Amino acid sequence: MADEINEDVKAMSFEQALDALEKIVDDLERGDVPLDQSIKIYERGEALKAHCDRLLKAAEDKVEKIRLSRDGKPVGTEPLDAD
Repeated sequence: MADEINEDVKAMSFEQALDALEKIVDDLERGDVPLDQSIKIYERGEALKAHCDRLLKAAEDKVEKIRLSRDGKPVGTEPLDAD
């Protein structure tokens, strides 16, 4: 059931998901949300967090580090984590 409720999360941009997650955190921190509603929005928060994590991982995979020659000119790229 939670998967059906959170189906829209998959279509969100990183910024949209982060904004929604921040609102959930604010709502939960206020403490005036009934317990059953708190559980539902917590589950949605977990779905939003997982979505943000996936989007960040995908972005990290695309990031490349520019390699420079001895004279400081770009000569290509390599994965960010290459040592």
